[in-house]
Amino acid sequence: MSDDKTPATRPANPRFSSGPCAKPPAFSLDKLADAPLGRSHRAAIGKAKLKQAIDDTREVLGIPDEYRIGIVPGSDTGAFEMAMWTMLGQRPVEMVAWESFGAGWVTDAVKQLKLDANVHEAEYGQIVDLAALDWSRDVCFTWNGTTSGVRVPSGDVIPADREGLTLCDATSAAFAQDLPWEKLDVTTFSWQKVLGGEAAHGMLILSPRAVERLESYTPAWPLPKIFRLTKGGKINEGIFKGETINTPSMLAVEDYLQALAWAKAEGGLTGLMARADANFAVVDRFVAENDWIAFLAQTPEIRSNTSVCLKFTDPAIIDGAAFAKAVAKRLDTEGVAYDIGAYRDAPAGLRIWCGSTVETSDLKALMPWIDWAYRAELAAQAKAA
Repeated sequence: MSDDKTPATRPANPRFSSGPCAKPPAFSLDKLADAPLGRSHRAAIGKAKLKQAIDDTREVLGIPDEYRIGIVPGSDTGAFEMAMWTMLGQRPVEMVAWESFGAGWVTDAVKQLKLDANVHEAEYGQIVDLAALDWSRDVCFTWNGTTSGVRVPSGDVIPADREGLTLCDATSAAFAQDLPWEKLDVTTFSWQKVLGGEAAHGMLILSPRAVERLESYTPAWPLPKIFRLTKGGKINEGIFKGETINTPSMLAVEDYLQALAWAKAEGGLTGLMARADANFAVVDRFVAENDWIAFLAQTPEIRSNTSVCLKFTDPAIIDGAAFAKAVAKRLDTEGVAYDIGAYRDAPAGLRIWCGSTVETSDLKALMPWIDWAYRAELAAQAKAA
């Protein structure tokens, strides 16, 4: 754009937050009318809904039949910490981090559990060399760094004959990226990300190797009730049939079921991945056409198709952090993009959610607005100088 005129077209849905994320396009409150509100989650209707959520998750994601899927408290954080506290400690561990959430798991392992840990870290926009890890140890990593826009390109580097377990935080990858289940022993995610569900509920997916660890190893530290996955030395099968450890929100469960139904109608995982890829392509073209903005992720193969992180590169910008915040504020004030500022611990810039529930047409409408906000803020900076 060559002037300061606001673009003619606005996104129909300005919700581009990276969590909680946009609801599916077909969402409406009346679709939640079948939620068994005021009923026990242990009643037949409650258990049936929870079991359906597990079964539909397996169907959409293509999770092998021998893997167990449980609904647990505490969102993705609760699910991943449950896995760490119950399974780690039997053998040394490789802790991998290239953004803030991975760094949080490092803190848990080193300062809280005090494990024998090798820590591998990369700066924002880069990724750790996974091929250099010792896979005879347990390995903890995020598949898609929500706050950096960096993702694992593939599971090829994970050995099929690994001795240790792989613990994967996949909360911004599930339902948008092809996860190699045979390479993942523990996988976690939350409903609030790619399917636009409600917060507070986490998913815990266990391979047979993970179950074997749970049944053969007892941690040295005490476990709170909400972390206990075994009973009498055996896996508590009820958790993986919808008998949750604590009380879930049946309204949130109904919302998740509706999101899963939408996902199936969109062609399942293949359709969801195609939607996210089409959304990313819009931003990719915009970056290629403008020399004042770039991806935070340095190389194409590691760029996320969900949490897309951008940075301003114009040397005329005086204060990068203030400039990025001002651009995000302009877009928010105009009602064309909410919550797209970079994560507080990440480098200054923008973070645009491009997951499956976002419409490609809305991203196409947003790009000229980013151009407008950039030029408007640049002009304001020059005027104030």
